[in-house]
Amino acid sequence: MVPAWGRPRGGTQALRKIDNFRKPTLWDADALNLLAINPDKRHNRVITPHPGEAARLLSCSVAEIENDRLFSAQRLVQRYGGVVVLKGAGTIVADERGVISIIDAGNAGMASGGMGDVLSGIIGALLGQALSPYDAACVGCIAHGAAADELAARYGTRGMLATDLFSTLRRVVNPDVIDVNHD
Repeated sequence: MVPAWGRPRGGTQALRKIDNFRKPTLWDADALNLLAINPDKRHNRVITPHPGEAARLLSCSVAEIENDRLFSAQRLVQRYGGVVVLKGAGTIVADERGVISIIDAGNAGMASGGMGDVLSGIIGALLGQALSPYDAACVGCIAHGAAADELAARYGTRGMLATDLFSTLRRVVNPDVIDVNHD
């Protein structure tokens, strides 16, 4: 994973170290800011921008991203390669083969700090389990959204925290396990 490193000096040095890395990587947060400054195309990368980051990566406005999210995701793939997870209502996962999925899981309660970090962690863990970047992105987004939907059904969307997802996420990804502590 290539998460938030701060800008730009330390991150640029770290980017140089992974230049020839061949395994799949996941780029989020400040790594996306660095990518906007030093664009490159990689086929083994998953990027996970929210609309503001996507606008920075494409040098356009957030309104342009939101007006045509499918086209924006395709443009991101075209410019940066790999797999794009354009976060937001109806998260879009797109890849270089032209395959696009719209994730119909999740809710407004997820618009809180740290939710993207949890998503990145899930996708990164799935990449570490040898799922393809596209499959890891799709499965990660679905599990993340399903856990949040289960929480919202139980407690509502207001006040949802990223850390609230952890125990619910465990149940979502292990549906056959009986949890005697769950009421």
